[in-house]
Amino acid sequence: MDVFDGHNDLPWRLRVRYPDGSAGVDLTDDLSATGLHTDLSRLARGGVGAQFWSVYVPNDRPEPQSAIQVVEQVELVRRIVARYPDRLAIATNAAEVERARATGRIASLLGAEGGHCLDNSLAVLRSLHKLGIRYLTLTHSRNTAWADSATDEPAVGGLSPFGRDVIRELNRLGMLADLSHVADTTMHAALDVSTAPAFFSHSSARALCGHPRNVPDDVLLRVRDTNGVVMVTFVPFFLTEECRYWGDELSQVEDAMSLPLDSPEFLRRRQSWIDANPCPPTSVRNVADHVEHVREVAGLDAVGLGGDYDGTEVVPEGLPDVSAYPALFDELSTRGWTEPELRKLAWDNAMRVLRATCG
Repeated sequence: MDVFDGHNDLPWRLRVRYPDGSAGVDLTDDLSATGLHTDLSRLARGGVGAQFWSVYVPNDRPEPQSAIQVVEQVELVRRIVARYPDRLAIATNAAEVERARATGRIASLLGAEGGHCLDNSLAVLRSLHKLGIRYLTLTHSRNTAWADSATDEPAVGGLSPFGRDVIRELNRLGMLADLSHVADTTMHAALDVSTAPAFFSHSSARALCGHPRNVPDDVLLRVRDTNGVVMVTFVPFFLTEECRYWGDELSQVEDAMSLPLDSPEFLRRRQSWIDANPCPPTSVRNVADHVEHVREVAGLDAVGLGGDYDGTEVVPEGLPDVSAYPALFDELSTRGWTEPELRKLAWDNAMRVLRATCG
């Protein structure tokens, strides 16, 4: 079954691991032993036919630097696609996704994770659109000057007037306004302004796990009413309360380091803490629970998949990497999901929202 996944952080993982972001790694190899969740062979085994690659930049640096680095991330993805032209193809709309699929290649779309990369400029937003980026996650873990994050202190009450202008410009350009990572007030403010379907690239259900990154039921109803989609993520912090508490503790450890988030020392210390304090177990069943909750509240047409592979250090049992989507489909099949219903989850819903927004 073909999968359209909403979020994968391999580009940033490669940037951090390799000096030029790609040298020293062959994505045609099985890279399981390296700790990476993603390579071309495992994408094929997982049935991935379309992938939103996150062109992420941490929000611990000045916004002008973020604007530069997000362009560098776009260039990195384009270099990777150019290295494997028989396996990957850049896509910016639904027709290009279908064309890549018809030729046996993975449609590679670009999503910018965090509005800090705009440096408070609509001109930068328009330039990112010209570079092929087709969603903007309004915030990451911290507020921008114009939008409140789910994991920061409220500052502008959701969206500032400029933030509402960002939503209007995203609509005009044909870009998805990604509401993962934003505060509830920001979700509602964006949906009040936007004329496009609601879109969450990698979020789960608040009713099952109280993490503020997850989508509450009142917003799920608005997703339904806009013919939008929530692409359920596999990150354990967002699946169970036990893992949420563990993730909060990890965040405190990270903050106490006061180091750049991509520095070798930060990465070494974080992994050392994780090794000494393992995350409570989660499984494919927990992900299936979130998928089913989104379906129950917002409807079958409102649910998709956004694994966030290579953007998390821990994964659920049974979903170790991008080869594992069939395990989730098997679990849902045991719960009575039919083949046409699974196709909506895996592909059709995301494609509908992409077509409605980006063409």
